[in-house]
Amino acid sequence: MKNQKKISRGWGFLGAVTALLLAKVGWILYSKRYIDHHAKLNPIIDAEQHTYNSHSAGAINFYSNGGGNKTPLLLVHSLHLYAGLFDILPIFEAFRTARPVYAIDMPGFGRSEKTDRAYRPSMYQEAITDFIKNQIGKPCHVLSLGNSSAYAAMAAAENPEWVRSLVMINPVGFEMPQPYSLRWSKYREAIKDLLLSFLKVPLWSLPIYDLFASRPKIAEFYHKRFAYTPPRDLIDLAYTSAHTPGAHFAPIVLMSGKLAVEDTRERFYEKLNQPVLVAYANTPGTSFDMLPQLVNEKPNWSAFRSRNTRDYPHFEQSGELFRRFDLFWKKHDQTSI
Repeated sequence: MKNQKKISRGWGFLGAVTALLLAKVGWILYSKRYIDHHAKLNPIIDAEQHTYNSHSAGAINFYSNGGGNKTPLLLVHSLHLYAGLFDILPIFEAFRTARPVYAIDMPGFGRSEKTDRAYRPSMYQEAITDFIKNQIGKPCHVLSLGNSSAYAAMAAAENPEWVRSLVMINPVGFEMPQPYSLRWSKYREAIKDLLLSFLKVPLWSLPIYDLFASRPKIAEFYHKRFAYTPPRDLIDLAYTSAHTPGAHFAPIVLMSGKLAVEDTRERFYEKLNQPVLVAYANTPGTSFDMLPQLVNEKPNWSAFRSRNTRDYPHFEQSGELFRRFDLFWKKHDQTSI
């Protein structure tokens, strides 16, 4: 009787494993055969569209509004699995008549180059720095969204003469310090490397991404980041971008954790001498515990809370937000570092 129970449990376990393997194989076949990965992301605004070929970050797609004699403004979107400059379009539209404005697709996202390469924080830092130096050609204000604020801070700390000021919307890096040991840090990096190696296996790399890039998943992502209802056009653009050739290469690196910047506050934020304005809200999974301390200790830092919003206040409370941004930029148009 006992042996029969053991045999029964063994067959049950084997059946579950077999079903799981068949499901995985089935999804891989479905992804490769029935999901369209050749979508085309058409121009999304009525503005000049160009490609800047960066020596370190490849082809960078950008929009600009032409001339003007005020300090230029560079807009940098955050990185997530379906990211693109469409996440910052309201800011471009709001300030395109007030000053020269540039909005870029970060490497691996939107209409920028999406090849299989070593995406790392240093690439995004270089993309920002290289674009300012060689495309804009003069010091500018930089506005960054979410986790890209770390890359903008890296660029500004290393090349302060090229960044006149920074505006950060819901930046990362303000959580309470954690007592990690050097050994644990090495283990954590090893885990990230192993995870990335697994995610990059060609057989299932794209199918894994497809699990997260369905229209319902993208809609769920944006619904969590808006206090109200996200624009349908935004979801449509994100879905299209996520199904263009090579769209999965950068996101799977992001999924592995290899694009996170460790100790951002201590290593970069605290070293900034430029004027910095932070707009923060009720952002899921993001802590601002250490922001008040930094604002109190650094006279060049200021911050305000955007109430009744989440990750995308520039879509939901744009009036007050843009008024503050405009005053900040006008005040620092002639600031030199």
